[in-house]
Amino acid sequence: MRDYPSNKRMLLFSGSAHVELAEKIAENLNISLGKVTRTKFKNGEIYIKFEESVRGADVFVIQPCGDPVNDNLMELLIMIDALKRASASMINCVIPHFPYARQDKKAEGREPITAKLVADLLTVAGMDRMIATDLHTATIQGFFNIPVDHITAIPIIANYFKTKHIKNGVVVSPDVGGVKRASIFANQLHFPLAILDKIRPGPNMAKIDHLVGDVNGKVAIIFDDMIDTGGTICEAVDVLFKFNVQKVYIGATHPVFSGNAVERLCATRAEEIVVADTLPVSQQTCNSKVKIVSVAPLLAKTIKKIYHCNSVSELFKGENLV
Repeated sequence: MRDYPSNKRMLLFSGSAHVELAEKIAENLNISLGKVTRTKFKNGEIYIKFEESVRGADVFVIQPCGDPVNDNLMELLIMIDALKRASASMINCVIPHFPYARQDKKAEGREPITAKLVADLLTVAGMDRMIATDLHTATIQGFFNIPVDHITAIPIIANYFKTKHIKNGVVVSPDVGGVKRASIFANQLHFPLAILDKIRPGPNMAKIDHLVGDVNGKVAIIFDDMIDTGGTICEAVDVLFKFNVQKVYIGATHPVFSGNAVERLCATRAEEIVVADTLPVSQQTCNSKVKIVSVAPLLAKTIKKIYHCNSVSELFKGENLV
């Protein structure tokens, strides 16, 4: 935090990554988005200018870093730098989808820990606080020496499934690493938990070895933090039907949807794919099996709590650290 006297103004700005989400958040806060000029030079360099004074204000910048990841990340870094040089009192970055989160450790020699690198870049640029939604692993919070509010969309997605009044349901984690996340989701629905065990021969590659738990004759909900290419989820659907499930639903927070992921998912026997709007999803996708629930009200409440120095954990009764 810079040593500027705050005049307790809240200003909300959006990067170009997901303006629709930022507008929803602003609507929930009953304020207007601040004006930002964004252009690119012929060689691809990004130019940012804030069109109103931010001096002494508590600023919130909304920028999920989805595709194109590097452009969106660089734009966010430039916005932070501009705000710091314009004497903003607090720079709070709302990053619903944190980039490079899967590169959080060294699995083999001579590999980077890119999630830590991104944390350092954001901090050195001048970010004072980060609000993130369902990080790939909660330990990423430890890469920062500034406050991180780690919120979860699990209750929102769980509430959607509660409206379906599913009987004899089971929540399935697509891998061992997602067991805690899936367990919280299962507790929200009061369903038992099953686990699929997988190995990764390489990036964006997965092979499911076996199933732990009982899914026979049940309605299964596969739950994960993100869907990228859809390979793991599609294989999980096929495996579950081999174990005689009645129906399969899919739930995830982040709709990364790389390549032809949506087409692959819609071609499976899954009933629906339910995701949050942490990343933009095309209208064409929304007309398929994919159903969107919004995290905008939750992010707006979180921003309000932070601005008024109230507890964020109260929103989740202490269960926001997935």
